Amino acid sequence: MSYIAILETGVPPEELSETYGTYADMFRSHLAAPERQFRVFRTMEGELPGPDDTLSGVVITGSPAGVYEDHAWISELIGWLRGLDAQVPVVGICFGHQVMAQAWGGHVEKSDRGWGVGLHEYTIHDNALWRELATTDLSSIRVAVSHQDQVVRKPDTAVVLAGSDFTPYGALAYTDRKAISFQCHPEFCENFAGDLWMSRRGWRISEHLVDQAMDSLKAGTTRDHVLAAISRFLAA
Repeated sequence: MSYIAILETGVPPEELSETYGTYADMFRSHLAAPERQFRVFRTMEGELPGPDDTLSGVVITGSPAGVYEDHAWISELIGWLRGLDAQVPVVGICFGHQVMAQAWGGHVEKSDRGWGVGLHEYTIHDNALWRELATTDLSSIRVAVSHQDQVVRKPDTAVVLAGSDFTPYGALAYTDRKAISFQCHPEFCENFAGDLWMSRRGWRISEHLVDQAMDSLKAGTTRDHVLAAISRFLAA
């Protein structure tokens, strides 16, 4: 039986996962459908789908790791992505977005723009593709972010679906394979995002940036539209 593989490349802080679940839990909840089966792979511990597995899709989660770090599981994931059948739908989020770009010809590094936290707004650049995915006419999306690393050079085979001045390559779609990715976190509800930012306030992220991030929640998120687009993409 085919299944959607959720490649878990990181987990929330323990005190938050007790309340909100893991990143894999969030995706299983948001993408659930009667005909869908999911399997979670603890990729940061070396787990990946086998060569004989029948995949109906792949979702790669966020991670505190950087794709340029010298960890065996990251290089194994990059090699696995390079060998993956181009017809298998792949969705990457944050680290997933970055590792897909790194695997397929782009480049990722710690951005000199510093931490991105809060609800960030990405302008939709490829309106036709967005309408096909999300069946909406939004001119922008506003979704929670929490990252320092960024894709600084996109693969030649990727087009920019959405982005901002802070994150020019905020969302990518690939022309040579069935793959899309987002730097933002549509799986984060506002409460989780706020609790995550606050858990890092003053020791990992400056108090000023976290306070701005908390204030940005007042604008409201359009994450449901992004989740709907991801679900539709995996079903196509």
